[in-house]
Amino acid sequence: MKNELMDALIRYLDCPCRIFEPMYDDIQIMNAYREAQDRGKKEGFIPVMTIADDVLWESLIMGAGENYDAFRFNADHIAAYRRKMLSLSPEPGKESLDRLLSERKEDAEDNGYEWAGDDPGEMENGVSNNTFYGYWDHGTKMTSRILLAEVPVKNPWEIFAWFPFGGWNECPDTPELMAVSKYWYETHGAVPAVITHDTLEYAVLSPVSRENAMRLASEQYAWCPDIVDQAGTDATIGMLADSLAQSSVWFFWWD
Repeated sequence: MKNELMDALIRYLDCPCRIFEPMYDDIQIMNAYREAQDRGKKEGFIPVMTIADDVLWESLIMGAGENYDAFRFNADHIAAYRRKMLSLSPEPGKESLDRLLSERKEDAEDNGYEWAGDDPGEMENGVSNNTFYGYWDHGTKMTSRILLAEVPVKNPWEIFAWFPFGGWNECPDTPELMAVSKYWYETHGAVPAVITHDTLEYAVLSPVSRENAMRLASEQYAWCPDIVDQAGTDATIGMLADSLAQSSVWFFWWD
């Protein structure tokens, strides 16, 4: 079943892929990822790391508008979906985030709970995050079986035409993933690097400045409240901002 799922994912992505078996450190995968980043600039692709699991597979199939049917799919339909997504003019990412921020605040008021954005807290007690988290199996303390895909797109936000994993619960759908990712690439150089069924991680060349960290933290909270709301009772937007000012990896997780 595991091999069948991986084979189906490779056929679905329809691009050069490399499999990495579980290991106790991620040095090999990170070296391969960085090499692919450099090569992709010349060859016209962007590398993405992912994990083949049933939940992600179902999301990718249904996200592209296909009926879920085990490991079968219509390749022509998938290709048409990608062309459609790439032809869209994404909503300005800042407008998308402002709209989400307003919706989150209204939802908090309607349900009678405190909106974290009203009291973001001091910019302190954050942690530095410069490594990827989403591909680790914390039961085995090893990496999962990782697929490094060379997605044939020019722009980082176009990756989601190949990975339409969102659109469930509070996870953004493909057009919104593309819009916000375009905005964050243009403002911070953020590139989607790891995608699993419920996590998304971006790589940035350098941490955001402390002057801009609180604004970015508020944007990220609007986009994915779980990174604060489910990060512990003491977690605040200010703490997230302090972390972002120290980090070259951004982590998002949707419940």
